[in-house]
Amino acid sequence: MAKRSFLTLVADGEPGAGDGSRTLIERAYMQLRDDIVEGRLAPGERMRVEHLKARYDVGAGTLREAITRLASDALVVAEGQRGFRVAAATLADLEDLTRLRLHIEIDALRQSIRHGGEAWRAALQQAFEELSSAEQPLRPENRRCWEQLNTRFHEALVEGCGSAWTMRLLRTLGRHSERYRSISIRLGPAPRDVHAEHRLIYEMALSGQEARAALALEAHIRATPDALAYAGWGGGASA
Repeated sequence: MAKRSFLTLVADGEPGAGDGSRTLIERAYMQLRDDIVEGRLAPGERMRVEHLKARYDVGAGTLREAITRLASDALVVAEGQRGFRVAAATLADLEDLTRLRLHIEIDALRQSIRHGGEAWRAALQQAFEELSSAEQPLRPENRRCWEQLNTRFHEALVEGCGSAWTMRLLRTLGRHSERYRSISIRLGPAPRDVHAEHRLIYEMALSGQEARAALALEAHIRATPDALAYAGWGGGASA
């Protein structure tokens, strides 16, 4: 029998399970999630535990826990007794995602502009300045760093809404939006200026121009499906 490390035994639910197990599951979850977002695990690809546990250097129990979390995020789809597949990525799915995100995020922005105080304004200003440093220009090799700052900026825009459930839902939608942004970036430059889009949203929000900020945010969110359609992208593994 091959010798196994203590942490691997812990992760597989054997005696001694504790914080080490959680750490390995979290690491496997993040690695799998990144590989789905980046397209290294393709839409519709079967997630074979025996193959993936060697790829990610974790035990089968750890891997199943991580995949179950991804299924909760809807980045992975369960197939009854046949295991799991990476969720499909299609224009129809993106359009559905976009409609829901617009409905929630625009309302949250409006509420933030109305009720956000000085702390909200200061956090938004800081998030915008940090994002600006990473997207002039935006390059594929810088995407991961940019994504973190982009997420922070969009959260800062709406954190003044005062709704924890709204923030939770937007984070879930954001994980899927990131996947489609990654596809768009890999396809090559689109006819848009992302920094100018962010600047307009920021300036309108900070100056209290609610209607104009909402319109700018809507145009910004719609730009990714528009860019993919412009590039002729047809999606992957829709069935």
